[in-house]
Amino acid sequence: MHRDVYGEALAEYFEKEELTAPLLLHSTYGDIEEMPVEVFFRDAEDFPELEFIALSLCDGKVLDVGAGVGAHALYLQERNFDVTALEISQSACNIMHQRGVQKILQEDFFSLSNQQFDSLLFLMNGIGLAGTVEGFRKLLAHSKSLLSEKGQLLFDSSDISYLYDEYRIKRPDYYFGEIGYQYEFKSIKGEPFKWLYLDQETLIKVAHEEGWVVQILFEDENDQFLVRMEPRK
Repeated sequence: MHRDVYGEALAEYFEKEELTAPLLLHSTYGDIEEMPVEVFFRDAEDFPELEFIALSLCDGKVLDVGAGVGAHALYLQERNFDVTALEISQSACNIMHQRGVQKILQEDFFSLSNQQFDSLLFLMNGIGLAGTVEGFRKLLAHSKSLLSEKGQLLFDSSDISYLYDEYRIKRPDYYFGEIGYQYEFKSIKGEPFKWLYLDQETLIKVAHEEGWVVQILFEDENDQFLVRMEPRK
């Protein structure tokens, strides 16, 4: 069984406000990046404009998917939203509990059932947990089972085609936004996982095929964009 090295790094940072070793992220495009763990502990003043817009659009009962250590859940909670933080990492859930997040679910998004929400929120490219374009189709189908009549999906994604030029690597024979990652902390590697980055054209095409209405609401200078979607009535 692989260790939750991401969770271990979060726990150390939460306790000591620094890391004794960097949290590294290996990727299939050949890069090893140092993950800035403090980004998960941001206060509202550090949220980018895109996230503020998404948070302002939350409505009714909210599910913060991949809540991390609860930055967005705490923000919404302080504004009297009925928000549930969904997170698969036990360590991250423990930190959220200590930080005062009231409703925490430690579960995989795809296992969640018999619940209804008005807003499903996937920030910091949280929609990436779909892993692949096929996984995104499954995520949309599963989302329909969790949404109320007036339900909406709010998420950001980004077009990463520039990576292939920047790193001068050949485009894969599968969708170029499907990236493989693996965390490493103190020389211990976590379980490899796939993460999905969608360009707007692919996103809109798949969403329409799956019966969703799509609005691209905002785009920043880093090719990141904010999306609001609802099932076609």
